[in-house]
Amino acid sequence: MTDMTSEQVEQLTGVATQLRCDSLRLIHRRGAGHPGGALSAAEIMAVLYFDTLRIDPTKPDWEARDRFLLSKGHASAVLYSALARRGFFPLTELDNWGEVECRHQGHPDRLKTPGVDMTSGILGHGVAIGCGLALAARLKKQDYRTYVLIGDGESQGGIVWEGAMTAAKFKLDNLIVILDYNDVQLDGFVHDIMPLEPVADKWTAFGWQVIHCDGHDIRSIQQALAVAQSTKGKPILLIAKTIKGKGVSFMENNSYWHGNVPNDHQLSQALAELGQEVTDD
Repeated sequence: MTDMTSEQVEQLTGVATQLRCDSLRLIHRRGAGHPGGALSAAEIMAVLYFDTLRIDPTKPDWEARDRFLLSKGHASAVLYSALARRGFFPLTELDNWGEVECRHQGHPDRLKTPGVDMTSGILGHGVAIGCGLALAARLKKQDYRTYVLIGDGESQGGIVWEGAMTAAKFKLDNLIVILDYNDVQLDGFVHDIMPLEPVADKWTAFGWQVIHCDGHDIRSIQQALAVAQSTKGKPILLIAKTIKGKGVSFMENNSYWHGNVPNDHQLSQALAELGQEVTDD
C-alpha cells in the first residue's frame, strides 16, 4: 500500500460523501435503520472498499479475498451502499431493502447478500468470528486478511474481550479490528453509560498492537491500515476517532439518531448539508 495522492484522497472523500447520502436515502425510504453509526463509518468504509480490501465483485466467494465483518451490523446501510457502489449488485436492488424476500436484510446476512462475510445483528461477535477466519487462513496457508469493524457501545459486551484474548493467544497478525469510536450509543454517551477508557491500554494489555487514527481523515485511515498490515506477531486494533452522525449538523453527537429515521424535510436538509439534492442518484 503506497501513500495516496491528493487526487486519490479527494476521490475517496467523495466516495464517503456518497456513502452517507446513500445511507440516508435508504433509511428514509425503508422507514427504519440506524443513520448515526452509518455516517460515522463512511470514511472507514470508503478506504476499505475502494482502496484496501483485496476483493473481486465478480467473484464474491473468491477464496483468496480479504474478509470484512461488520460486527456493528445495525449500520448495514453504509455496508450495502459500499457493496453496491463497488459493484457487487445494482444500487436499485436496495429499493426493497429489509423486505422479507429481499436479499438485503435489516442486518447483513452472508447467506443472502453477495459480499457479506458475516451475518450480524447480535452485537459483539465480530472479533471472535474474525479470529476463526484468521486462523483458517493460517491453517490453509493463505495470505488473506480479516478486517472487523466494531462499535464502542458494542465493546461493552464481554464477548468482544473473549475474542480479543483468543486473537492474542494465537498471535493473529492477519486480523485487523477497527473501532468506530464515536462515543455515542443508543441511550446517550458511551463515557456516561459504561466508559471504555483507557481503551487503548486495555487492548494493549490484552496483547494487541494499537494504532490511532482520525476516522474522518482519508489519509490518516490509509496510513494506519498500512502500519497495521506491516505489523507482525500481534493482532491489530485501529482506534478511529469519529463523530456519530458525521456530516449532518442535527445528527452529530446526538443519540436520538442512533436508530431514528429522518422525515422528508430532515432528509432534504441532510442531503443539502452533504452537497447533494434529494433527486440526486
